[in-house]
Amino acid sequence: QVQLVESGGGLVQAGGSLRLSCAASGRTFSSYTMGWFRQAPGKEREFVAAILWSDGSTNYADSVKGRFTISRDNAKNTVYLQMNSLKPDDTAVYTCAAVRTTGWLPERGWEYNYWGQGTQVTVSS
Repeated sequence: QVQLVESGGGLVQAGGSLRLSCAASGRTFSSYTMGWFRQAPGKEREFVAAILWSDGSTNYADSVKGRFTISRDNAKNTVYLQMNSLKPDDTAVYTCAAVRTTGWLPERGWEYNYWGQGTQVTVSS
């Protein structure tokens, strides 16, 4: 059974940085794509970033390009989301997701079949 556990959320001022972690267990993830999604109050869940575990290929939402970086640590089975230059609009619950793929980077939530519990990120102005 795949388990995803996020950590690293919190309260930060606008312009600040946070690094989210997603610890994955229960599988060998070399054939998986890992994604980060976020959902703000009253809004739909939206794609943030994805990474192909096998070769590190990445994909980002336009709203976070140049500010966020997704990466993975194979030895620790952990995926990270480094978030810089944070804005109040980045405030949301951030959730890690996983899907077994053959080399693509899906952006839609329904394409993923494993989810973590989420971690709150709040950016104050």
